[in-house]
Amino acid sequence: MAGIFRAYDIRGVYPAEINTEIVHKIGFAFAQFLGQSHIVIGRDMRDASSALAHAFADGVLAAGVDVTDIGMVTTPMLYYAIIDGRFGGGAMVTASHLPARYNGIKLCREKAIPLSGDDGLPEVESAVQRIASVPTLQTGHYDELSFLDRYVDRMVAFVKYLEPLKIVVDAGNGMGGLDAPVLLARFPNYELVPMYMNPDGSFPHHVPNPALEETTRDLQARVIAEGADLGVAFDGDGDRCAFVDERGERIPADLAMAILAELFLRETPEGTILYDLRASQVVPEYIRELGGRPVKTRVGHSFIKERMRKEDAVFAGELAGHYYYRDLGYTDSGIRTMIAMLNLLGLKGVPLSQLVRPLQKYVRTDEINVAVQDTSKLFRELQDVYSDGEQEHLDGLTVTYAHWWFNLRQSHTEPVVRLVIEAEDEIVLQDEKARLLAIVHHYENGGRDVLP
Repeated sequence: MAGIFRAYDIRGVYPAEINTEIVHKIGFAFAQFLGQSHIVIGRDMRDASSALAHAFADGVLAAGVDVTDIGMVTTPMLYYAIIDGRFGGGAMVTASHLPARYNGIKLCREKAIPLSGDDGLPEVESAVQRIASVPTLQTGHYDELSFLDRYVDRMVAFVKYLEPLKIVVDAGNGMGGLDAPVLLARFPNYELVPMYMNPDGSFPHHVPNPALEETTRDLQARVIAEGADLGVAFDGDGDRCAFVDERGERIPADLAMAILAELFLRETPEGTILYDLRASQVVPEYIRELGGRPVKTRVGHSFIKERMRKEDAVFAGELAGHYYYRDLGYTDSGIRTMIAMLNLLGLKGVPLSQLVRPLQKYVRTDEINVAVQDTSKLFRELQDVYSDGEQEHLDGLTVTYAHWWFNLRQSHTEPVVRLVIEAEDEIVLQDEKARLLAIVHHYENGGRDVLP
């Protein structure tokens, strides 16, 4: 069981790290920790997900808690079921965007409030470690229910500004193939060009992670070939998405967030919008220009959802392609984000590339991942070397200068540090990138003394 409890969820290689025996205990421990009378369970299309979901349910039932199983669903559908069905909590068996050999579980309290490494998951992990065996007598009640029609009805209510649009959707053989075609079929103005819609946990075409450029190459080519207005790529469990414009170009997630902000600030003038601290500086600039209140947040869905509730934020987004909505109980949803983009295109009446072009003011690196051996020493050195900049410690270290900035943070899911740099021009970017990486890579090679 070592290592499967992560910062935001439970995940591991099946069956070596996560299997029915362990998940049976997790279900029992979760039910006892939650202290509620009724929870809901969903699962994705991975080969082992059905067996793991049933093992989890058996553990919950053994704790005397009722279970409603909504079957194969997207993670946003599970969130919606918790909220709409007023369940005491829920579990989604999924490994999201990870390769086929992985599986996992996302756990939530009532109102789809996630358990995390800061709140809930350590307690469940400790309880699992203490369980010798789960009682064989199941005193809870089990039933099955489909939430698809109910969920799509809710999504339909968000569709506005209808214009004829041709949309290529790549579900990556993940759960986005379940609800997106059903939704789009309800609107004759939308012409769907489907790609890899059949849920298949072996992922025969590509890993369902739209944050990786190689996973959207087929989509980009198809958008051009079809003369489509928009390309949409979902991740494995449907809580993330990425966009391709009419030219077949990928749209950075932070710029997509910035242009989508206009929709929510039209409905809630001066509303609060949260943005991932790795996002381009153009994001808060543009939100202010639209009359909104931008608030920077640390990375990670559990942290963002908590901050959204505190700030009563109407919308939020992060660089990985998660977008969050107050009107969905502060949860993230790929299909809701697709609807928002379709609404924006219908409202503005211009190609997506034209909406994004004014925001392409700065140059930046992709997120650079480096495995280092002494992160504490690395961060101390960087604080010293860049002491003349404006430093912030919201998540890792952010240092801002007049013409460039960087963020370096410890990954919550992998043994690496992640670096992002943005500048006003390419020369500054490359110079500062070389200087930063010269320091970081020394620690990758075993550490060294702090520079004088």
